Amino acid sequence: MTLLNLVEISKQYDIKKILDGISFAINSEDRVTIIGKNGAGKSTIMRIVSGDEVADSGDKIEANGIQIKMLPQNPKFPDGISVRKAIELQLTEIQEVLSEYEKVSKELETDFENSELLQKHAKLTTYLDHHSAWNLDDRVERVLGEFRLKEMENRSVNTLSGGEIRRVALAGLLLQKPDILLLDEPTNHLDVYMVEFLEEIILREKFTLLFISHDRYFIDRIATRTLEIEDGKIREFKGGYQSYIEQKNQLVLNMQKQHENLLKFLKQENEWFARGVKARVKRNEGRKSRLLQLREDAKRNPSLIRKMHLELEREKSNFQREKSVNRQKMLFELHEISKSLGGKTLIQNFTYRILQRDRIAVVGRNGTGKSTLLKLLLGKMELDSGKIERGEFKIGYFDQHREMLDDSKNLIETFCPYGGDRVTVRGSSMHVYGYLKQFLFPKEFLDKKVGLLSGGEKNRVALALLFTKEIDCLILDEPTNDLDIATINILEEQLQNFHGAVILVSHDRYFVDKVAKKLLIFQNGEIEESYQEYSEYLQIEREIENLESFEKEVKSEKVERPKSRKAKLSYAEKKILEEYPEKIEKLETEISELETCLGTPECYQKRGISEVSKELEEKREFYEKMVEEYLQIEEKREELEG
Repeated sequence: MTLLNLVEISKQYDIKKILDGISFAINSEDRVTIIGKNGAGKSTIMRIVSGDEVADSGDKIEANGIQIKMLPQNPKFPDGISVRKAIELQLTEIQEVLSEYEKVSKELETDFENSELLQKHAKLTTYLDHHSAWNLDDRVERVLGEFRLKEMENRSVNTLSGGEIRRVALAGLLLQKPDILLLDEPTNHLDVYMVEFLEEIILREKFTLLFISHDRYFIDRIATRTLEIEDGKIREFKGGYQSYIEQKNQLVLNMQKQHENLLKFLKQENEWFARGVKARVKRNEGRKSRLLQLREDAKRNPSLIRKMHLELEREKSNFQREKSVNRQKMLFELHEISKSLGGKTLIQNFTYRILQRDRIAVVGRNGTGKSTLLKLLLGKMELDSGKIERGEFKIGYFDQHREMLDDSKNLIETFCPYGGDRVTVRGSSMHVYGYLKQFLFPKEFLDKKVGLLSGGEKNRVALALLFTKEIDCLILDEPTNDLDIATINILEEQLQNFHGAVILVSHDRYFVDKVAKKLLIFQNGEIEESYQEYSEYLQIEREIENLESFEKEVKSEKVERPKSRKAKLSYAEKKILEEYPEKIEKLETEISELETCLGTPECYQKRGISEVSKELEEKREFYEKMVEEYLQIEEKREELEG
């Protein structure tokens, strides 16, 4: 069902055209991400969809009665109300519908043939189903816990930090579940565990979503479509970030090919003129079957779960490589350091050494002490006990406050404070414009005052300035916040070319995976060193948690329950068991033929590569659903027979 249509939307500010006749639709259960450089028009699209801004031309067509809600950048709540009350205040409409439902249900007990009451009951039920409102109190408790708001539920909401207030607003929006939810950088101010919970609830409850994010793993897991905005126009891609990269790459290759063909044609025309001539996927099924078999084996033998648990722990610990004798320059040597804040111990008796080429990401939940460690290294905070030895070296520090910038200076004065128009970057002299062009600044920005720049532009200036300094160690606190993906890519490239040490705090899993060579993980009051990718560490951590949960389930099922002799397969289920194997096999053959076609230019050129890709995707999706349905019924049959 189409919920919203934007048709030929245009928007201009002063002389700058931001949107130039863009069109796209949002259907039920779509999760659409908008990507593009800062200032390209992403937030403008969001504001037009939300109704906070009106397009200069074009049409916005909404389905009747739909509810569109947006997470504001700076949420406001009434003075004096608690965190819990601020969340409950956002659920007033749902609470009223629940009360009305209970009232109508009670009336139906004595007047169960009243058609008007039955219709009203059905309408209320549909509303509560859509908003997942049946166990609202449990959901409120879960969101309070996962967003780390439970411990502050009785505090006045206006005494919280900006990031905490945004979490309160986000919690309320998730519990409301509007028809279309608009999120602008929702993962800012969330730690990675909160981000994973956000991903889980969006997917489980089938939200319809339009969002902006620089978190590429979040985009990859959540988005069903990607809209790229550039020069006022949008291009649409299926899937998340990785799919976007692959499709964009194919688009570039196609454009290059078309350009080569054009040049070839022009050459032929020139020559003619000069001469004066006239006129399967079988693997997926196997994987699912193995998973099903493993589940059954584990139920019969709980010791197998423990074995798997230990193997995963071993895999995790194998990444803890022993540090061999290292001749690199020592930057920091931490001896039994401890630090507490507000009565909470964040770092206790921690000993560690940081060397000149280390690439370290400090990760963990919010409030565990990550930024505190950076401040201790910088000497901005005193230790409770222990000692930090610092070598002779220069530090470059970047945080979200951009303390190094002077709003009264323009870009030339910022980068060339002693006159001239050249900067030195890693030993090479460059014209300041040539350097700033790498950070996406056009020439006309050179005379622009820093104070007139947007937050994202100031971040780019601060990063560009940082890499002109002669430094041996970079310390970065949440460097990707408020950066667009194009700028994050530049930052990653600059860091890869930087020859000193990098110590960073970030919740951006994709960024950490690309930049860091090892992790310092703050967890349960301890600091653990790991050499694996952050996303891989989190995956193994999730699998261990799932196994522990599964082990508890198995133990609780040890008490035998009497089997119901009445349960049996339905006629439809029996038909599926009989007919699906042949249908699945046929689909596997068709999928294999389409995959072969995509690898054969003669085939896909004849049919059209997009058409073949679309058919292949549809058949794969249908195949997955059919296999899943078959396996569920097969599992049910085995349980009944067992």
